[in-house]
This record gives sequence, structure tokens and C-alpha cells, in this order.
Amino acid sequence: MRCALPLIAKSCVHENSHTRRVRCCVFNYHLGMLQYQTIPVTPFQQNCSLIWDDQTRQAAVVDPGGDLDLILGAVKTLGLQLEQIWITHAHVDHASGTADLAEQLGGLPIIGPHPADQFWIDGLPAAAAAYGFPPARVFKPTRWLADGDTVTLGAHTLQVRHCPGHTPGHVVFYSPEIKRAFVGDVLFAGSIGRTDFPQGNHDDLIASITQRLWPMGNDTVFIPGHGPESTFGRERQSNPYVRDV
Repeated sequence: MRCALPLIAKSCVHENSHTRRVRCCVFNYHLGMLQYQTIPVTPFQQNCSLIWDDQTRQAAVVDPGGDLDLILGAVKTLGLQLEQIWITHAHVDHASGTADLAEQLGGLPIIGPHPADQFWIDGLPAAAAAYGFPPARVFKPTRWLADGDTVTLGAHTLQVRHCPGHTPGHVVFYSPEIKRAFVGDVLFAGSIGRTDFPQGNHDDLIASITQRLWPMGNDTVFIPGHGPESTFGRERQSNPYVRDV
């Protein structure tokens, strides 16, 4: 994987809850006081992210879709105090571990997604069974999110944009401070999110990308729900689905 910024990459082998050895590559980016680490989880290799304040060690986890042992192992290794769960959208690979993680850590607040994803939350148990995931439970967000909201982590504030299309309640977390956007399944390096799921909408997805992501700036690096990072500028030049004409 190429990245525009220095990084520390660790190859590691863990035992997951099924006693299956899982190899993962963990990327730890040092960007001043706000840092993040991406951990691929679940058979779908979903990019779960830990974000933390470097001084206070206060942390949030974005989209704990599963493999909670990997996530909590990283939290322990980094010496973090996990305080919040942030959800971009409620598909099973992004949200199936949410209820269990919140419960394990004494009622951790669950922030997001937008209320339009309630039906996806309600469907998590069935989706987990259908895709061969460990059992998943319905969760109740502590706080729903809307376009223009903010979330706070230590001394840092991230902006929330509602970006429907892949799901109707999909949100994105953006840090102007470090020019990073955690975009879930809205946009990928060289591709875009699927819209053939219930209540998906291709026109809404394109509008979300061009009207809400592009204004964040060409130099903004985005962390997608799957695959490598990229910049909005690079996708505007080369992504066949959304490149500028």
C-alpha cells in the first residue's frame, strides 16, 4: 500500500474468537496530536479505525464490525482509553460488533449513524446469520447524527456529513485539523459504494460524493471502509465513477 504520509506498519498474527489465525496489517499514522490506526476486521476485511488524542489517550473506534479481540488488543497495546463508538452506517460488516463492544466496556456510548439506518440496525441479527458472521445484536444509538453535527474526542472536533446513497443513513467523519475523512462505504480508491441494497440510491451517492466530500479539499486523505486510502483529488482525476469531466 502506498501512502502520502509516513506511517508505521506492523504485520501481526492474532487468534480470533473462532481460534482461526488471522494475519492483519495495521497502519498507525502520526499526525500531531490526533492519531489513528486502521485494523481490517471480519471476513469482509472492513477497515475499522481507532482514533485518539495523543496527549490524553482518549479514543473512539469507528465501525467495530467484528473481531473485537483484534480491536481491544490494539487498544491495550496503544495504551488507549476507549470512550466512544462511532458508526458510519449499519451494514453487518461495519456494525455487528457494536452492541457487544459497548456492553463489554460498561455501556460505551454509541454515536451514529443517521436515523435513516434504523432498519439496518434492526436487521443485524438476520444479516449476520445470512453472511455467516457471529451472532449480532440490535443496538440503540446513544446519539443519532445529522448533517452538520460534530463529534468531540479530547481536544479535537470532527465534522459530520450525512452522505446517503450506499445506505440512507450513512455518515462521514471529517477532521479538518489533519485533513482526514473516515468515509465508510461511500467512496473507495478507484470505485464507489454499492447502491443495490434496500434503500440504496445511486443519484444520492454521487451527490454525496461531489457535493459533500469534494469540498473537503483535493488534499484530504480518506479512509474507506475497504481497501487502501486515497485522496479526493486523486479520485477526481482517475476514479471512473466520479472523476471530473
